[in-house]
Amino acid sequence: MGFPAAAREALQDTQLRHNLRHATTAIRAKRNAVVSELPDWEELREAGAAIKDRALATLPDQLERLEAAVQRAGGIVHWARDADEANAIVAGIARDHNARELIKVKSLATDEIKLNEAMASEGISAIETDLAELIVQLSDDSQSHILVPAIHKNREEIRELFERTIADGGELGTDPEALTEVARRHLRAKFLSTPVAVSGANFGVAETGAVCVVESEGNGRFCTTLPEVLVTVMGIEKVVPEWRDMEVMLQLLPRSSTGERMNPYTSFWTGVTEDDGPREFHLVLLDNGRTSVLADETGRQALRCIRCSACLNVCPVYSRTGGHAYESVYPGPIGAILTPQLHDLREGTTLPWASSLCGACYEVCPVKIDIPSVLVHLRGRVVREAKGGGPGAERATMKLVAQAFATRRRYEAAQRLSRLGSGPLARMPFGPLALWRGARELPEVPKQSFRDWWRERS
Repeated sequence: MGFPAAAREALQDTQLRHNLRHATTAIRAKRNAVVSELPDWEELREAGAAIKDRALATLPDQLERLEAAVQRAGGIVHWARDADEANAIVAGIARDHNARELIKVKSLATDEIKLNEAMASEGISAIETDLAELIVQLSDDSQSHILVPAIHKNREEIRELFERTIADGGELGTDPEALTEVARRHLRAKFLSTPVAVSGANFGVAETGAVCVVESEGNGRFCTTLPEVLVTVMGIEKVVPEWRDMEVMLQLLPRSSTGERMNPYTSFWTGVTEDDGPREFHLVLLDNGRTSVLADETGRQALRCIRCSACLNVCPVYSRTGGHAYESVYPGPIGAILTPQLHDLREGTTLPWASSLCGACYEVCPVKIDIPSVLVHLRGRVVREAKGGGPGAERATMKLVAQAFATRRRYEAAQRLSRLGSGPLARMPFGPLALWRGARELPEVPKQSFRDWWRERS
């Protein structure tokens, strides 16, 4: 469908816009309060960007260090070039342990590779344990926010969903504690009986082999401690070089994501420890287009992202259209620059235009990703490189504009002709100007140009 068409559809949903406005406003206010407490917040942002850039500049070395450290701690490391390889690795581990079910920690990486669908094709059920992800799964929906996947649903909608699915026929109210208790009862049996769990990773520390997940519910900790086997699928860009780097990252991430000084549950695990936690630990290092992003000198800064979602909460485009309009696991401004690059511009080619370029996303990004600059860079790449080279009529129009601006005589002639463009021709539903009018209003053209006025006056 593409972002423009999906956005137009989303703009008609008033309930969606109300839900988004309410949730993002609350999260944004919490973030602003805890960030303002730190006098060195900007220095922390600089440090976070430097840590990520160092990791990306030395990525092969850091990944090999991570692999060696995990192996020393008794873990097993797998390398996956793409989604198919990663899913095959996870399915193979599940089959080796005769598992017909998996429990999952909230993980954008596994959503990216469509792990749930891949497991279903192998006869294995992947059960989401994060409350919001469970809501999305039960409603056969897709996530709409990096931090709060079910941000587009309100309590009444969740009540109706739970009554249809996991409430065992009971009638529920809209009290959040009561709704959460229903989910808790549903999941507790899964935690205690499922032998294999799958997690994502917020960070992997090359120096020690430790893997980190931060979350707010405790369900992630159940997943990473109770099952016999734990499989972590980690994008290769999540590695940080040293343990001390976590001092910076664990100040940046919770403040930028949930608006808290520290996440309620910050879990680290390092390999396998006897009589403590899973008996097997597998780390799947996922590329899936990341090395091609790394090759783009301007676009590679998207790999700094720590998935905090701060850019979504301040984006005027996201707040009006929601995550589904982006048709990607990664919505909002970060999705607009990450999704097309991960797919080597084969998908999401309209996303670099899904922004007002207001700069708010850059101002709140904890690792200083200059999203507006990358958006402009990707717009150029899409036109030059993507299949079809972008909209043909728009390319032709831009060539004509370039020729008109090349000389004074052509420029003045174009000014005179532009008066036609502000009249009936500009409102025609076809032609190159129709592409522009679909997203913006053309300015009124004055009856007399400054140059003509100056000639008359002289």
